[in-house]
Amino acid sequence: MTTSTRLPSTTLSARPTQERKAPAAARIVGVGTANSGTSYSQPELLDIFSITDPKVRSVFLNSAIERRYLTVPERDADGNVITELQGELLAKHKRLALEMGARAVRACLEDAGLELSDIDYLCCTTTTGFLTPGLSAHLIREMGILPRTSRIDVVGMGCNAGLNALNATASWAAANPGRVAVLLCVEACSAAYVIDDSMRTAVVNSLFGDGAAAIALVADTPDTGYPAPDVPPAAGSPRILGFASHLITDAIGAMRFDWDDSQGKFSFYLDPHVPYVVGANAEQVVDRLLSGAGLRRSDISQWLIHSGGKKVIDAVRVNLGLTRHDVRHTVSVLRDYGNLSSGSFLFSYERLLQEGVCQAGDYGVLMTMGPGSTIETALVQW
Repeated sequence: MTTSTRLPSTTLSARPTQERKAPAAARIVGVGTANSGTSYSQPELLDIFSITDPKVRSVFLNSAIERRYLTVPERDADGNVITELQGELLAKHKRLALEMGARAVRACLEDAGLELSDIDYLCCTTTTGFLTPGLSAHLIREMGILPRTSRIDVVGMGCNAGLNALNATASWAAANPGRVAVLLCVEACSAAYVIDDSMRTAVVNSLFGDGAAAIALVADTPDTGYPAPDVPPAAGSPRILGFASHLITDAIGAMRFDWDDSQGKFSFYLDPHVPYVVGANAEQVVDRLLSGAGLRRSDISQWLIHSGGKKVIDAVRVNLGLTRHDVRHTVSVLRDYGNLSSGSFLFSYERLLQEGVCQAGDYGVLMTMGPGSTIETALVQW
C-alpha cells in the first residue's frame, strides 16, 4: 500500500522567482479637433436671436467668450429664428456629430501617422443627442472603419464624460497592447438649445458651442505579440497613469439635461452655485489622484481643466492654488470656442502640444466637471 505525503505549504510556493513586468500604460499618440461650420461673436448671436433684455445681454457679454461655433436655426421671412422641434434637433445632432466627428477622427489619425484600418476600438462620447444604434456604429459605417472594430458609446454623462470615456478607452488599450484605441468626444450643442427670454435659458445659451475632439491611444510593451505603431515615446505622447473621481451627491440636480414640458423638448439647467460647489470639492479629488502616485500639486507642470465657464475656472484655480498661467489653455479655449462640453479639455490638450513646452518626465493633471455633480481627474506623464 502506497502512502501519500502532503507537502508543506512552503514547498508548494517554492518556485523560481519571476521578474514582474510593469503593466502596460496607454499613451496618447495623436489628437485632432473639429467644429461646425460658422463661428459667431456674442454680439452677433444677440442680434440673431433678437435679445434686447439688458440683463440677458449682460450674461452674454460678460462670459469671457469672444466667439463660438454654432449652427443656428433658419429664419422666417421676417428674419425671426424658427423654432426647432425635438425631432429636428435630434436630426441636427446626428448630422453635425457625424460631420464633426469624422473630421476630428481623421485629424487625430493623421497626427498619429495612422490609418482608418488601424483602429481596433472606438469610443464615442456625447450628451447633446441620442441615437440607437449609437454614434460609433454610424461613424464606422459612414467612414469605412473596419466592421470588426470594437466599440462603445458613452451617452448623457455631460461635460465630465470625456474623462469617464478616457478611463474606459485607456483600460482597453492597456489590456490590448499594441492595438489602437480611439476616443471621440463630439457635442452638437446647437442641437440642445431652447429659445426663450428666461434667465435660466440665457445662462446656457450664452455658454456652449459645437465641437469634436479625438485622441488615439496605444499601449506598447517590448514583449507584446502585436506590432505597435512606430510612434516614439517622445514629449508629445504622454502615458496615462491613473484616474480619480468624486461625485458630489448633495448637488445631483445642480447640472441637468431633462424634459421641459412647456417647450416640448429637452432643456439644460445650470445652478448658479455650480462654480462654488465644484471649486470647494476640487482639492480632495486632485490630492487623492496625486497621493496615489506619491506626488504633490507642486510636482505638476501642466494643468488641463474643462472650460466650464469663467466662474468655474476661477473657482477651481483659486481652490487648487493655481496661477493664471496654469489655466491659460483652459481660458483661451473658452474665449475662442465657448464651453464644448465633454471635449473641451482635449482642445486645451491640443493647444498645449502646439505650444511645445512639455518635456519628458513632466506630469500633467486633466480635470473635467459635469452633472452629478461630478469631478473627474486623470494623471499623465510625458
